[in-house]
Amino acid sequence: MPVIAIVHCSKLPDYEISVRRAGADVRVLDRSADSPADVIASVDGLVLTGGGDVQPALYGATPHPTVDLAEPGRDEFELELVRRALDADLPMLAICRGVQVLNVARGGTLVQHIPDEVGLAISHRAPELRDSTVHEIRVVGGSLLERVLREGGHEAEARGVNSRHHQAARDVGQGLVISATAPDGVIEALESPHHRFVLGVQWHPENFCRTGRFQALFDALVRQRGI
Repeated sequence: MPVIAIVHCSKLPDYEISVRRAGADVRVLDRSADSPADVIASVDGLVLTGGGDVQPALYGATPHPTVDLAEPGRDEFELELVRRALDADLPMLAICRGVQVLNVARGGTLVQHIPDEVGLAISHRAPELRDSTVHEIRVVGGSLLERVLREGGHEAEARGVNSRHHQAARDVGQGLVISATAPDGVIEALESPHHRFVLGVQWHPENFCRTGRFQALFDALVRQRGI
């Protein structure tokens, strides 16, 4: 049975349910004990989870007053995980903070506070609506994301998602491409066409684990159906 590593965060159960439903065992990572090199060599896939903000210094920016940093050491641990996973062509699903970490690992930058830099036309931070639609996304035709959603029986052109973030990718990192946006232009998904399966989404598909609405993302990770 495949083993999928999940980065530890404060809300693990939905991630674990989604991965197990896809047919894999779960390994929750402990950054105080796990070596990124050993992790990459011993698992079949990686899930990057949600959490606090990435240190702006890591992408050459001065912190915005709203920045709420992740736990000490988490950025460095996850950035090394991502770089090693990409080098090893390990399947990866990056969620919310995770897609931001993925982008920074590839030299990209972040929008530090969407209300100030993009505007208030769309609410991107609705924490009380964990599995309710907040806005739609526009999925790029022919993208990995579009194929995965189509194979899962979902409409791919316009998809309702939940939303709990105040940051997002700005300048896209090397080798990554945009595969979905919100109507206000905020990047909602990134992927790598150069790897077997590297997909990052800005919403929280794991919160739909009880309905299966985005289970196709986890199924594709476990089955490595990227190409």
